[in-house]
Amino acid sequence: MSKAAGTVLWWGRFDPDYSRNRILRQAFSAFGWKIIDFRPRLSSLGDLEATLKGIKKPDILWLPAFRQRDMAAAARWARRHNVPLVFDPMISAYDKQVFERRKFTADSPQAAKLLEKERSIFSSADQIVADTAGHAEFFADTFGLSPEKIHVVAVGAEESLFCPAPLTERRPQEPSEALFYGSFISLQAPEVIVEAAKLCDAPIRWTLLGDGPLKAICEEAAGDHPAITFESYTPYEDLPARIHKADILLGVFGKSGKAARVIPNKVYQALACGRVVITRESTAYPAPKSEGLVEIPAGDAHALAENVKRLALAPNRLEARGAAARTYYEQHFSLQTIHSQLEAVLKKVLCG
Repeated sequence: MSKAAGTVLWWGRFDPDYSRNRILRQAFSAFGWKIIDFRPRLSSLGDLEATLKGIKKPDILWLPAFRQRDMAAAARWARRHNVPLVFDPMISAYDKQVFERRKFTADSPQAAKLLEKERSIFSSADQIVADTAGHAEFFADTFGLSPEKIHVVAVGAEESLFCPAPLTERRPQEPSEALFYGSFISLQAPEVIVEAAKLCDAPIRWTLLGDGPLKAICEEAAGDHPAITFESYTPYEDLPARIHKADILLGVFGKSGKAARVIPNKVYQALACGRVVITRESTAYPAPKSEGLVEIPAGDAHALAENVKRLALAPNRLEARGAAARTYYEQHFSLQTIHSQLEAVLKKVLCG
């Protein structure tokens, strides 16, 4: 790819430290591409600001995760300079507001307006990047896009940080730990974890780490249950060590369509760390499946309790299942895989 390396303009008020952005920017750098950042003061007037600042024409304009509101100005500037525009949305605002948060009903005028707006946003890009095949299909079906315009590039994990480590040696009678970490939102359904912990009749320590809208509800539901512990936010660079202390990692358990299409950062990171993961069943996970990834019905606290119990009561199998988790990660989500997927996108954009 280095022979075809050029300049990529990252446009918008994005977070360069967000995991998805960090990994893709590292990939561009590995390919030998020059990265230029442009963060407009006002998203709607970004093209005017870019013109006044004399932003030079790049080979590709990249609109990163969650930056729908930057599209109109970015697309105007890209068309004016004949630059291909690639959009990596990660989510659909229409999906989030209508089907996840249920702010509007699908047949409401507000939903129709939001759908038309986002259809215009997605149509303005020359190519779309999706994090999973489920999202790629949703984008194509919902916004009337050609499947050939959409490419899957996995999120993965920063492998220099998230790497395998041996299981923590437990003292006799010391319980295994099932760890969840996240932002306590409905997609994650942390309340299902609390319910599962209360149903579980095996000696297991259930830890929920992080903060967010549903944390207070979870703490109230947990009460003074001795097996349930809450921990505060852990800095990103300390997450690998915290994952390594746990025996079982918990993913997401929400019932929404989005929850069925997404692979959360925590799952990529836990698999990369060589820890068995339990999460809701999803079309997002490539076949063949692995014993390092346990999928259960969405929102099913009983199934979660039983699967955590089964794993915890067979500690001699946890190491092998953790190794299987890492193998599954390497097969489908490794940086090598991401680089190959991104390379295919760049070839499509530059060569057609």
